[in-house]
Amino acid sequence: GLHKIFQDTFPIESSNREFSLEYVSYELGIPKYTVQEAMDKGLSYSVPLTALLRLVFRNLMDTEDGKPSPDSWKVSRIIDQSVFLGELPLMTKAGSFVINGAERVIVNQLHRSPGVFFEETTMQRGNRIYKSRVIPLRGSWLDLKLDHNDIIYVNIDRRPKRIPVTMLLRALGLGSDADILSSFYPKVTKDLASALKSRSKAIELVLKSFAQDIVDPSTGELLAHCDEPVETIDKIEMLVEHGIKEADFLAPRMETNDFDGIRKTLAKEATSLGAGVEKNEDSATMWIYEALRGTDAPNLDHARSYLRSMFFDSKRYSLSEVGRYKLNERLNISTSMEKLTLTVPDMVAIVENLIRLREGRNTSDDIDHLGNRRVRTVGELLGQEFSKGLSRMARTIRDRMGHQDREKLTPHDLVNSRTLSSVINTFFGSSQLSQFMEQTNPLAELTHKRRTSALGQGGLTRERAGFDVRDVHHTHYGRMCPVETPEGPNIGLITTLAVFASINRFGFLETPYRRVIDGKVTDEVVYLSADREDRTTIAEADAPIDKDSNLIGPLVRTRRAGTFPMISPSDVEFIDVSPRQLVGVSAALIPFLEHDDANRALMGSNMQRQAVPLLYPHSPIVGTGMEVRAAFDSGTLVTALRAGTVQEVDSSHVVVKADCEVHDFNRFDTYHLNKFRRTNQDTCSNQRPLVSVGDVVKKGSVLADGMATENGILALGVNATVAFVPWNGYNFEDAIVVSERIIRNDAFTSVHVVELETQFRETKLGPEELTRELPSVDNPEEIVNLDEDGIIKVGSRVRERDILVGKITPKGEQDLSPSERLIRAIFGQKAGDVKDASLRAPTGMDGVVIDVKVFSRKDKTERTRREIDEKRDRFRDEFEEKEKRLFTERDELLFEILRGQKAVSLVDKLTGEVLVPSGRKLSASFLNKVNFSDIDSSQQLVDDLKADDETRQILRNAAKEYKRLENELETVEEKLMRGDDLPPGVIKTVKVYLAKRRKLQVGDKMAGRHGNKGVVSIIVPQEDMPYLPDGTPIDICLNPLGVPSRMNVGQIMETNIGWAAKKMGYDVISPVFDSATNVEIENALEEAGYNRDGKTLLFDGRTGDPFDQRVTVGTMYMMKLAHQVEDKLHARATGPYAMVTQQPLGGKAQNGGQRLGEMEVWALEAYGAAHCLREMLTIKSDDVDGRARAYSAMVNGENIPQSLTPESFNVLQNEMRSLALDVELLPAEGEE
Repeated sequence: GLHKIFQDTFPIESSNREFSLEYVSYELGIPKYTVQEAMDKGLSYSVPLTALLRLVFRNLMDTEDGKPSPDSWKVSRIIDQSVFLGELPLMTKAGSFVINGAERVIVNQLHRSPGVFFEETTMQRGNRIYKSRVIPLRGSWLDLKLDHNDIIYVNIDRRPKRIPVTMLLRALGLGSDADILSSFYPKVTKDLASALKSRSKAIELVLKSFAQDIVDPSTGELLAHCDEPVETIDKIEMLVEHGIKEADFLAPRMETNDFDGIRKTLAKEATSLGAGVEKNEDSATMWIYEALRGTDAPNLDHARSYLRSMFFDSKRYSLSEVGRYKLNERLNISTSMEKLTLTVPDMVAIVENLIRLREGRNTSDDIDHLGNRRVRTVGELLGQEFSKGLSRMARTIRDRMGHQDREKLTPHDLVNSRTLSSVINTFFGSSQLSQFMEQTNPLAELTHKRRTSALGQGGLTRERAGFDVRDVHHTHYGRMCPVETPEGPNIGLITTLAVFASINRFGFLETPYRRVIDGKVTDEVVYLSADREDRTTIAEADAPIDKDSNLIGPLVRTRRAGTFPMISPSDVEFIDVSPRQLVGVSAALIPFLEHDDANRALMGSNMQRQAVPLLYPHSPIVGTGMEVRAAFDSGTLVTALRAGTVQEVDSSHVVVKADCEVHDFNRFDTYHLNKFRRTNQDTCSNQRPLVSVGDVVKKGSVLADGMATENGILALGVNATVAFVPWNGYNFEDAIVVSERIIRNDAFTSVHVVELETQFRETKLGPEELTRELPSVDNPEEIVNLDEDGIIKVGSRVRERDILVGKITPKGEQDLSPSERLIRAIFGQKAGDVKDASLRAPTGMDGVVIDVKVFSRKDKTERTRREIDEKRDRFRDEFEEKEKRLFTERDELLFEILRGQKAVSLVDKLTGEVLVPSGRKLSASFLNKVNFSDIDSSQQLVDDLKADDETRQILRNAAKEYKRLENELETVEEKLMRGDDLPPGVIKTVKVYLAKRRKLQVGDKMAGRHGNKGVVSIIVPQEDMPYLPDGTPIDICLNPLGVPSRMNVGQIMETNIGWAAKKMGYDVISPVFDSATNVEIENALEEAGYNRDGKTLLFDGRTGDPFDQRVTVGTMYMMKLAHQVEDKLHARATGPYAMVTQQPLGGKAQNGGQRLGEMEVWALEAYGAAHCLREMLTIKSDDVDGRARAYSAMVNGENIPQSLTPESFNVLQNEMRSLALDVELLPAEGEE
């Protein structure tokens, strides 16, 4: 954690080593605000981070040789100081962060794991190139390449200079050719004397190479070089004559296809070093230094330390635990997991594996395999940023160490906390992985937190990501959802975790399996990573099993490393835990998913996240069983923290009396419910209690529904009666025909909450003011809904351009004419030096004010003071109620225990007065009137020791609980009295919350769960809709042509079984990949009294005639999506124009116009619509004078005059003049 990051950065030494700054410990404070307060006030929910730092001063002692050594520095003094390092954002219980008042999510990043990777590529001429790359967490990348000449080169940090691998190994300690060769070739020892006795044995030694230099033991003369081949038997005889009895020879690596690359690389190394340069560790080190730095090393020690620091210094190079684990696993070595830098044996093993790849005895790595890609979660991403911030801070500390006065120096002077804060704030504010939380509905929130992204810092970019990275891989099974991913440029790069996926300590995704032993399925659940899974054989979840949990059949269908063998049950090692384990949460909510085409299932998954929470949510009749879990895990429900009994319930809170020990007075859990709270996407979060007073609840029981849930079940839409039938062309091309009955019943009505904010700032001319007296308001009707401070009253109906908050801004005095000065003098100074800057309702607004929040510094307005008093009174009333409840419960318990007991020492702790003489029995009348809070509980109270223990324990616990309540009240009162923290320059902030109630209307987008989306084209009177034989009118008519080509047949199956379930009054749970079969659906229809094919005779509502063919009718779950026509509908007459081109701005937000682009001009030209085209390009666009005249003419009912020169022509003219071209506009012939 943080401790490790601090230890990696500290100690920081000054350049002259006179002092160093060391880290001792760190401490996190407590948050200043609650999560809700931070969101209301636009602040971050964070904790202060302080570190205890130690500044150590040293003096240089005299040494005998006059040279300083590490031991010659003596500590002279030490200063310990706590230093504030900034605010660290804190994760909320829901897994999000609150940054500047907005809830954000840090998305998990999927990136290539540190470790070693091998790759094989074929060049254009058919030559094969073998590469290896070592990727550390921190430090230089190492690339090895075995080219078509079998020479192995090394590149460090992708620098252009190639280094022969043998030179690097030599510089790292394998000094001689013998050391290098023996690392890659097996050695055999031969008895030379016995070989000479048999001619055949002697011939065997010919052409074998010596494994090392052979030296005469008596004279030291070099008899044979390392790797020198035995050319004739005479060479062996000569060695025997010199007393060499046996020698080591290099054996071939393989029987056939012997690889000779190491020898070739040694030869290349010799030519690189140059003639006459001896091959040894020193020369190799100097050569590599020059190759990497482009300059000669000052000395050998400098070159050696530079090279070693690149791979062996833990400060500069770290594989991380993951990298070491992957390296050990891939190279099949057993280096200690504590060793996080490279070692020489690692290097040798990498080269050995590269050679084995060339020999065909090793396999290349698949970089898209989930064994080679890992997930970086929030903690790791934040840790990385923290490390970056600390290293920047370390640089400034070193700089300051050289410029500060030694005597006055303290840790506080050295540390600049803003360095760290700015890095962390940048990460949370603008990183690609820090995203504004999707809160359209609970599912959107849940899936956003379970999302993984391959983008972001250290990841891929959209442009560079090819098809392979985006594609579904066999290792995604059970780890990443193959269905849920965005459409468009991010497809496949942004994915979602599968339902049972978990992340192991190394960051690799794992999925659970049940162990199978000798064909018997056990209950032992094992989580496997992709690497481990590839080495095992796994049966499918629906493999047939008998009652004793044994796999049935001679052969079972299984999976192994992307293949699907049929094998004997005894050879099966694991079995899937559930059929739904391969998909994510959204896809697991689609019933009959296996009958939908994957493209439509993708749309269905994504559109469920866009469903708007409805005013009256209905859980689906046909579900998958995941709805309960999704609602529970999304955090939108209020659940009981402890088992107990419900004491109080109203629309805003639930109180549960917990089942706990008698002596525990903290027994009442109060759950405050969110009422009509705005989400990030302007949908409405409202919680409704589900329990009644007296209900017994368990831990985890649902106490209140949240948005888009019904009785604790996720409810994103409505169960509607649908018919697949054309209706007068109104459902052409996916359009949807809706009955008026649905609108009348408020089935698809939703509430949307908009937050509007205005800030009052300190300006150069004075402060902006909140007021009801506005200079631009002549009509008193405009301010009728404002209170005395100038803020709109809660409950007011608001339409566009209505004033919500009255605000005036000072403006500079203008030079007034004599007549204006006279009028001012007579009629007073009415708003001469201020302008109206009021907050008004935006275009298209029609809603009700549901809340107003005012935040200001110390100087409170009357309204703020009134609100503070109300809040304080409310909290005090709550405190008094809790106090009364506490003392009543305490007194009842003590009455039962003490009645009839003999007193020992009942003394008033304040006055010391004896309340009851020792030995007297305690009567009921005395116990009823005594105040137990005054009794001194430090002494024995009654003679029965058990009763005495219990009494004192109860008194202590009650006092402790009372103290806690008091502290709670104090904290609240202190917060109320303290002014609000506002950004610099802001005096006051007013936030107005408006609620809009939206019914379903023509143009709204709707969808089912199978990717069957459409736009409402018409709302038909109930009596005109087609109706069933029993007279029931249809709610929605869908186009039957929307099914065959889209291949999402799941919607038909849902419709069929939904029809039967609605009739029979039950809900259907049809899990994905284990759903109801055709026969089961047909049987359900028959049981409900319908035809087995799910079709029925339908009658036209307008004529009463039956349709020609029978129609599929049933119950389908339909959702209203967040793409609503009211947000998109836009019109403009005149409005703002761009400064340079004078053309209208674009977009609804800018009140812009409709662009007439290049292609639209071609269309008008093609039709020869010259006059239309002219007005489009002039008076409707950038002919400044012409459009003003045209508007004036239209208002006055005159003919529109001839258009003038468009501004774009003037821009073109000026553009050409800027290129020094003198452009002049000449009049046409016959014109002046």
